[in-house]
Amino acid sequence: MKYIMKSSLLTLSILFFSMGYAQNTSETLPYHQIPDAPEQYSPGSVAARFIDGLGYRYYWATEGLTKKELDFSPSADARNAIETLEHIYDLSTTILNASLNRPNEKQADAPARTFAETRKQTLLNLQKASQLIRGKNEKELAALTIIFKRGDKEITYPYWNMMNGPIADAIYHVGQIVSFRRSAGNPMNPKVSVFTGKNRS
Repeated sequence: MKYIMKSSLLTLSILFFSMGYAQNTSETLPYHQIPDAPEQYSPGSVAARFIDGLGYRYYWATEGLTKKELDFSPSADARNAIETLEHIYDLSTTILNASLNRPNEKQADAPARTFAETRKQTLLNLQKASQLIRGKNEKELAALTIIFKRGDKEITYPYWNMMNGPIADAIYHVGQIVSFRRSAGNPMNPKVSVFTGKNRS
């Protein structure tokens, strides 16, 4: 009997692992907490801190989401959670591209991603963008632009628009995810402290 139970438990463990639910491996992703603050304020470090704050909020807003929460929508006319997360991913790509002075181009045949892949890539985009602009001085930050390319046409904006545009917009949408998951019955970890940037013990 004990052998049968152990065998059944092993089978279930293998099944859940293959489905991606056996163990939450998100501990290896960035923004489990906000990185230590720089010793000095600079234009680049201040902008990077906003991105780091977004990363921490996103990490915990999306930690432990299930299909029930991902499918949740406050109304028939509104985006559901997974569609909102796709939008945040697009914003994270824009944030990263600006730090590289790389144009944003629409992909006609963008590959489909799982929720786990979208979450991971969004966090990695934010981490890389933050690392690239941290420490930049006024002149270096001013040289960065947001570039939108549509065919042969390019429209550029100064980095100022990044802070009140994509970064602020992404924070806004992360707040929606927090609200959606609470309404769906799976609220965010109550130990999260967006003020300190690390969870309360």
